[in-house]
Amino acid sequence: MLQYRDGDATAFDLLYARHKGALFRYCLRHCRERSSAEEIFQDVWMRVIGARQRYQPRAKFTTWLYRIAHNRLIDHYRSDNPGRFQSLGDEDDGVSALPAADGNDEPDRRLASGRQAARLRALLAALPAEQRDVFLLHEEAGLGLAAIAEVSGVGRETAKSRLRYALSKLRAALKESQ
Repeated sequence: MLQYRDGDATAFDLLYARHKGALFRYCLRHCRERSSAEEIFQDVWMRVIGARQRYQPRAKFTTWLYRIAHNRLIDHYRSDNPGRFQSLGDEDDGVSALPAADGNDEPDRRLASGRQAARLRALLAALPAEQRDVFLLHEEAGLGLAAIAEVSGVGRETAKSRLRYALSKLRAALKESQ
């Protein structure tokens, strides 16, 4: 980002290529409609571009990027859809949680994997918004607890508790469904 700030346009291409997939999935998992996720995703990158000249490395770039996305999602729900977060039950989200088929998959195995993915999406949708957000920041963005706390605007211990509760609820629900 420092190179981009200093005028190197190819540095932005590298940043975008490196972070676009995980950032889009993070936005998509929070928005009910794909179009809203795409709008937020584009807005986040526009804000990165707009902040280029005043960027100061006070945190890792990913922390700063996801803080922008987190704030943009909050703004979106406050203005457009108060109290509503993404139900991860959308089957056609364009982002598969399943590994790519290698041609050797048995139909029964693929069906079971599809059912597992649908179950996980439903379980994630059932989590409280704060726990889902921390879980997605950890799993989709690969952020550590300190970065998650900074992005979410909470203390490290709060982020840790939310992640622990989310994992506990997901494990218990998955164990029940076996």
